Amino acid sequence: MSASSIEWTEVTWNPITGCDRISVGCDNCYALKMAKRLKAMGAAKYQTDGDLRTSGSGFGVAVHADVMTEPLRWRTPRKVFVNSMSDIAHARVSDTDIARIFAVMAVAHQQQFQVLTKRPRRLAKLLARADFRELMAQSMLFDDGNGGDDVFDWLAVNATWPLPNVWLGTSIESDEYCWRADELRRTPAAVRFLSCEPLLGPLPSLELTDIDWVIVGGESGPGFRPLNLDWARGIRDLCGAHSVALFFKRRCGTFIANALLRAREIVCGAISLDGGTRTPSTLATTPGRGPRAGPVVPGLSTLLTGTAGTICTWIRTISSKR
Repeated sequence: MSASSIEWTEVTWNPITGCDRISVGCDNCYALKMAKRLKAMGAAKYQTDGDLRTSGSGFGVAVHADVMTEPLRWRTPRKVFVNSMSDIAHARVSDTDIARIFAVMAVAHQQQFQVLTKRPRRLAKLLARADFRELMAQSMLFDDGNGGDDVFDWLAVNATWPLPNVWLGTSIESDEYCWRADELRRTPAAVRFLSCEPLLGPLPSLELTDIDWVIVGGESGPGFRPLNLDWARGIRDLCGAHSVALFFKRRCGTFIANALLRAREIVCGAISLDGGTRTPSTLATTPGRGPRAGPVVPGLSTLLTGTAGTICTWIRTISSKR
């Protein structure tokens, strides 16, 4: 477990590391660059090299059995970003390893796990399999005083499905990848979310039916591709029309100064569930998802300005109304 600077989570858990670029959103992959540095520093998890055409030094796909059960030892509830340095649905990750990750998340029910993939089609097929819960049970060997039978039976038969403490998300960086949301809708999930980061263009084809939360953000780092605020406003309006919570995170892009004056417009509302307002941080623990009662529009939480016209904003969904 590592503390995270990512604004919408608290810690990261990486039982798998490494990946391959598959779409334009991967071009400036932060994890690829970080893996190269970590390999040079001698980090044991990053000594497997990937194909230089799509991956890189220290970024080959590797499963870390010693990390797999870490959440079972955590006592404090947290929001946990799963595989921030990989993709759980990568072709080189076996069905058994995916099932074991889900089994650990099921048992560590006090945590809220956030799973994000650019490969939602595989995840949709796998999680919809009739035998997936049994595969989860078979992937874990617990010493429960009864030869593991009690935990096996719970995972295979009695555990709530979909897991109420697991959020499933997919990345959509440009309109040609809006089909990923369709695959996410097919996937059994307590909470479904989209990460439109880095947002590289407008998303006129985006459909938000059965989506609970949307993250929007620009690209950061050297050579970042600028974010046009009109693209973000389009998603804001769509979220408002569907009562979907929006988390806007713009990272260090260069914009005209009057963008500051209109930053408040980007924020959208929290979701009302079961007659009460629920923010994304409490969605996964809300028992029984009822009808949506419409948006509550929060205000601006933080605005930080830098030099030379560089503006960095972190706008969070909070309870104060516009």
